[in-house]
Order: sequence, then structure tokens, then C-alpha cells
Amino acid sequence: MVFKRRDRRPIWKIAADFVWPKGGWSRAFQYVKHRVQRLPDKPERIARGIFAGVFTVFTPFYGFHFLTAALIAKLMRGNIIAALLATFVGNPLTYVPIGAISLKTGHFLMGDHRGLQPEEHLTLGARFTEAYLALKQNFIAIFTDDQMSWHWLSKFYSEVFLPYMVGGIIPGIVAGIVAFYISLPVIRAYQHRRRGALQERLKGIKAAKAREAEGK
Repeated sequence: MVFKRRDRRPIWKIAADFVWPKGGWSRAFQYVKHRVQRLPDKPERIARGIFAGVFTVFTPFYGFHFLTAALIAKLMRGNIIAALLATFVGNPLTYVPIGAISLKTGHFLMGDHRGLQPEEHLTLGARFTEAYLALKQNFIAIFTDDQMSWHWLSKFYSEVFLPYMVGGIIPGIVAGIVAFYISLPVIRAYQHRRRGALQERLKGIKAAKAREAEGK
């Protein structure tokens, strides 16, 4: 296969690169920025895609952010690749503050000022992990003699997922709008400079060919 890695990375290496990518997050950010700017599409469509990607990281659909961003971008007629790249905003360095903001906003809007009450020893990431494990066990129970249990999932939905989803809408829209209006002029300027550079290069090629023709 063309895109298959020749050197298979061990699991610990994959996990380490996810937390701290090779070259650091600054280099990774510059790479994503470079890729977004070079997308062959209208600046408005790319910016709408960026909005979709940034908004998505404020949703509780962990593990499905790429799919969610792509669907939102398609509905907004934005660039899907830009949306996928913009989900880079959600990373191990930002998920904790994003989750905290979304949850606190959600509990406030829903009139529940108690916040997370049960299982205080579990982190937000651990709660999502437990929820995915519970879903997996219930799925396996369909094909085995095991009993389905919805107790943990019910608590997770009411105390984490629903408040997170409700609370992430406002900050997600705000962050998406900010990203849209910051990225739009940057992408326009980059494409304008690149278009000018390409035109100058074409002029140089034509001039060289003209000189070559005159020499003959």
C-alpha cells in the first residue's frame, strides 16, 4: 500500500505523539496553518470550514469530531478538509479548559449549579472512557447472555453529555466566529500573494521563451 507506514510505531509511541507530537505543538500548528492556507478553494469556503472545525471541538462527540466537523461543514457549504484540520484546536492541551467551560456553561443554563456530583474521583476523560466501555459492554450483551445495564450511561448523559452539549453551543459559536474572521483575511492575503507570485513566475517563463525564440 502506498500510504502504509514501513515502520510500525508501538502503542506507547502513538500515545506519546498524540500528547506531544514530534517537533512540539508549535511546529504542528504551523503545519496545519500551512495546509489550510494552501487549500485550493475560495477563502470564504475555507473560513466556513474552519468555523465548523472549531465549533466541533466544543461538542461532546469525542471520537467522532472528524465526522461531526465534516457534516457541519457540508451543511454550511464550507471546505471539509479545512474543517477536519481545524479540529486540531481540540488537543490534549485544550480539551480540559474546553470541557470545563462547556460543562459549567451547560449546568448554569440548565439551572443545575451543583455541577458534577457523583464519582468525584473520576476525571472528565475517565467519565467518557467509562461511558464508551459501558456502550461496548451493552453492544456485546446483544450477542451474549450478559445483561445490559443503562445505569451508568443514564447518569453520564444527564450529568455530563447533555450539559456539555448544551453548554458548548455558545462558546463554540463564539470561538468559531472569532476563528472565521481571523482566518478569512489571512487566507485572502495568502492566496493573493501566491497568485501574484505565480503570475510573476509565468511572466518570467514567457520572457525566457521569447528570448530563446529571438536567439534562434
